[in-house]
Amino acid sequence: MIEWITVISLILFGLFLIIAEVIFVPGTTVVGILGFIFLVIGVSLSFRYFGGETGWTTIGVTAVASGLILYFSFKANVWGRFSLKSSIKSKFNEGELDSLTVGTEGLTVSALRPVGKASLGEKLYEVKTLGEYLDSGSRVRVIKIIMNQIIVEPIN
Repeated sequence: MIEWITVISLILFGLFLIIAEVIFVPGTTVVGILGFIFLVIGVSLSFRYFGGETGWTTIGVTAVASGLILYFSFKANVWGRFSLKSSIKSKFNEGELDSLTVGTEGLTVSALRPVGKASLGEKLYEVKTLGEYLDSGSRVRVIKIIMNQIIVEPIN
């Protein structure tokens, strides 16, 4: 009796790991490989404990069970409640750059290494230099605005 419990437990745990790989952590492959290893160990133990006829039957039942479980878990959308349904669609500095133009001057609030914060006009923005490192309190001028990035240069 303990042999059947061992074989069935290994096969069920292997199936669980394979389903977890496919649905929850796709692309990781470690979980899927472990699941496959558990399936192989369970089937090979059925050959060892019960002989060839029962071993082949175990392979057939395991293959059919694997296919049915995967088919019905996707078809019935059983895992839909676990999946992420929302996404972040906002962008950094979205809509805040409308009042900002090339040539606007301001002061750095933090050190720019080469990215930091600067006060331009009356607002605080994240800005970037072209590679220079600037200390806090340095005067800067906007030279480019590219894809929500504000590029500044120091004013001497």
